Amino acid sequence: MPECRSLTSQLVAQNSPLVFNVSFALEALDSLIQFLTEDLDRIEHDLTRRERMSLTIMRRIKFCAGHRLFGHGGKCEHFHGHNYVADFFVQGEEQDSVGRVLDFADLKKRVKGWLDENWDHSFLISRDDENAKQALELVKPSRFFVLPYNPTAENMAKFLLEEVCPLVLANSGATAVAVRIWETEESYAEASINNSNGLNEPQQLTAASGC
Repeated sequence: MPECRSLTSQLVAQNSPLVFNVSFALEALDSLIQFLTEDLDRIEHDLTRRERMSLTIMRRIKFCAGHRLFGHGGKCEHFHGHNYVADFFVQGEEQDSVGRVLDFADLKKRVKGWLDENWDHSFLISRDDENAKQALELVKPSRFFVLPYNPTAENMAKFLLEEVCPLVLANSGATAVAVRIWETEESYAEASINNSNGLNEPQQLTAASGC
């Protein structure tokens, strides 16, 4: 392109009749390059938008469990229970031949199976709560699950997202991106994956709290 413009300058200096045709051709070429550049930008934008698009499904599971919040200082420090609701939000890299990210029945079987075996009709306690553990061990039969932290709705959602979902969703082609734990009809806590930096880092988002 610089060589063409140099040639045009020489023709202009010589008052050559070819200068008008060359100038017109260069202007047309500039317009074409601009059009192609804008078209390529549009195509790149469309491809990027499609790469960002994701399909998410959610399966709701209900279970009953008891807990107490070690060191709470209030009424939640006593043994009590809730009718919990757990919402599992799952994404897949691609859809199957039927058009599904993951069959809802398959998702239910995986997450409900773990909940039924470990948390449903169990007491959830902190590993630091030795008093609660000793008390529950005195009851025959007893069923309890020890968490690495207090069994708040926030920590329950975090544990399911970080520890349980990768285990139960293995080889399914799907990944859990959020878990929401409803402790009552008015309050829930949610743990979700933070992809802002391209990393799958758990991030807790709490909409409401309390027992």
